[in-house]
Amino acid sequence: MKPLIHSLKHHLRSWVAACGAGLFAVSIATPIHASAPTVSVHVSTLDNGMTVIVQPDRRAPTAVHMVWVRVGSMDEVDGFSGLAHVVEHMLFKGTPTLTEGEFSRRVAALGGRDNAFTSRDVTAYHQQIPADRLVDVMRLEADRFANNVWSDEAFFTEMDVIKEERRQVVEESAQSRMFEVFQATAFLAHPTRRPIIGWMSDLQSLKPDDARAFYRQWYVPANAAVVVVGDVDVDQVKAWAAQYYGAIPAGVVPDRKPQTEPVQRGTRRIEYRGATDRPLVLMGYKAPSLSHPTADDPASVDALALLLLSGVLDGHSAARLERSLVQGQGLTGRRVADSVGAWFSVTGRSPPLFMLSGSPVEGVTPAELEQALRAEVRRVAEEGVTEAELRRVKNQWIANEVFKLDSTFAQARELGTYWTLGWPMETARLLIDRLQQITPEQVQSVAARYFDDTQLTVGVLLPEEGSR
Repeated sequence: MKPLIHSLKHHLRSWVAACGAGLFAVSIATPIHASAPTVSVHVSTLDNGMTVIVQPDRRAPTAVHMVWVRVGSMDEVDGFSGLAHVVEHMLFKGTPTLTEGEFSRRVAALGGRDNAFTSRDVTAYHQQIPADRLVDVMRLEADRFANNVWSDEAFFTEMDVIKEERRQVVEESAQSRMFEVFQATAFLAHPTRRPIIGWMSDLQSLKPDDARAFYRQWYVPANAAVVVVGDVDVDQVKAWAAQYYGAIPAGVVPDRKPQTEPVQRGTRRIEYRGATDRPLVLMGYKAPSLSHPTADDPASVDALALLLLSGVLDGHSAARLERSLVQGQGLTGRRVADSVGAWFSVTGRSPPLFMLSGSPVEGVTPAELEQALRAEVRRVAEEGVTEAELRRVKNQWIANEVFKLDSTFAQARELGTYWTLGWPMETARLLIDRLQQITPEQVQSVAARYFDDTQLTVGVLLPEEGSR
């Protein structure tokens, strides 16, 4: 329900991460010789195929309850973009026993808060409530999942809201509009080329029955998971899940057609003019994905090395891009950028891009900044990285996993993400173990092999005449 774009970097990262935040947010200079804290996660399956995931956390008398549906914008088809997000909105419209808006009012009356989000991979609904009111939200959410209804009038009223959301977060932002064009240029066949919120022309033509059909097609128990984290009794949660969610009739999960992106064989470039006071350079390289946390095939190992490379380039305030291009401590000894970024994700059902970005300082052209970004990656390819640099990034990853335990919502979101990908619940620990094994030589190797111009898409946002 919240806007899909909250900030420049958040929007960019959303392309390469199915549902995750920045991975290198903590700076620690000394080694951490530890793995992710061990937590007790209980996974079971109801008779109708719905997954139930429970993780006790006794530190506060609260609980997070989430329902994850493995459907997102990448499951839509041309002409119907935005449907997953539209259905997310419509699930707040009521059931035969709940009037429109009553769901959220009841959650608030229980002392909780609720919301939902849609990504390329998934749609998720969540509530944070006092632990002793968990059964009440489970009852409400099971009813909404199985019995959501809305009138044609309610649909068209909500579509006006969604179209206005698109205007505010996309069409009134030159950066956001450029990002859409960039994504549609980088990918030709894969559905990740379509925006999560949908193209405006599609939103204008969607009908109530389009959303109802999408809801009936994908909102089946075997395509969903209940995730509960908090001060709860595992057996009691399982019993409530069986009582409320287990009563939902089973359904058939639709087949997902393979949608393979054709091999890119040359650099793709776009120039976008918009109302902005500063140029922006965006570079995306096709890269391998991690098939599974335990996968040891060459592509998966390379994906892990690329993940660490992104941290070396942009993992902290003293990382290479910031130090060289923003602070001016590089080979040229001058500042060329006001801001820079590099990121890569190993989670998501979409093919990943290794992203570089920057905004040049006054007097530096976008082309010069593009070459400076290339030079920093080339420097890694030629000279490598130090053990200390790599250790710092690995330590940050471990620290992030430790600090994440302070948030029950972050834990629930992580577990839901792993379920969406079909990965084990102990993926956090597995990834730490795998990343600890990556060597400086492997990081240098991927820097030399994956930044090929034939796999590159470049987008440049320039001020339109009269916008400065």
